[in-house]
Amino acid sequence: MTAALRLGTRRSALAQTQSGLVAAALEKVAGRPVELVPIVSEGDTNRASLSEIGGQGIFATRLREALRAGECDLLVHSLKDLPTAVPDDLVIAATPAREDARDVAITRIGRPLHELHRGARVGTGAPRRIAQVGIRSPRAEVVDIRGNVDSRLERVATGDLDAVILAAAGLSRLGGDLGGLHREDLGLSEWPTAPGQGALAVETSADAPRSCVPPSPRSTTRTRVWR
Repeated sequence: MTAALRLGTRRSALAQTQSGLVAAALEKVAGRPVELVPIVSEGDTNRASLSEIGGQGIFATRLREALRAGECDLLVHSLKDLPTAVPDDLVIAATPAREDARDVAITRIGRPLHELHRGARVGTGAPRRIAQVGIRSPRAEVVDIRGNVDSRLERVATGDLDAVILAAAGLSRLGGDLGGLHREDLGLSEWPTAPGQGALAVETSADAPRSCVPPSPRSTTRTRVWR
């Protein structure tokens, strides 16, 4: 029996969903079973503000340690969570087709972000989004939050928050059900998002056996693109 490829992933529902999509695609192209290996990163356990602990690599570091230790053969990251510089001993082996790169504002009553009343509470944990809310809706109060997609939507549904800012790609991969809440798509021209938002990255060791690397017509390049 062919040994399964071990695909390392964060434990969150969104990460597991994204990694499941990658695993299914890998099974088709590699002809081997793929099993998910859940890994807890610092970003999953440290509930401090991203602006305090720093977002650069906070979700990727522990996963990369697991790959180097032989706990898995490949990793799945949200591309926007990766530091710009790729370590010499690792390689981005594939980038599946990118999802919607936009951010969205989720509200209870469907009022656009720029029309929210004075003191409206808008939740987001990303420093970039905090700054953008301050420009787009200067009368609102920004609430620095962490947590998964469902918990953030729940805080809007219960009235704890008037709005939250989320990535469109994450909502789409989770099925897009808002439970009666309203979605405002924020155009990229006036609301630019993080580089790589909406894209996934499959990472492995630079010296990984060819059987662990997704096939690509550009196999001679360091970064292989899988579409």
